[in-house]
Amino acid sequence: MSKSHQASANATGHTHKTPSRKIHRKYTQIVFALYMAAIMALLMCMVIVGVNTGIGAGYIGRVLKTYMLAMPVAFFCVLGVRPVVMKLVAATVDLG
Repeated sequence: MSKSHQASANATGHTHKTPSRKIHRKYTQIVFALYMAAIMALLMCMVIVGVNTGIGAGYIGRVLKTYMLAMPVAFFCVLGVRPVVMKLVAATVDLG
């Protein structure tokens, strides 16, 4: 049993589960899309801003400004593209 779900006895001898701080597994696809989009959008913004305007004064500000647009776009793109990617993986990888 994980630490977050360990049962503990109270004064009357009844046990109760310690509440978990983790997000429920039914949200796995959304959490995956959020992390994937957040990381990829940041990396792409850093590279593209660096290539287009250089890594000099104001670089971080330009990256963050670009990221504010790129991250939500990336999030919805990951959500939309995931089913297609899963079909492509299933068609090209022996999952058996």
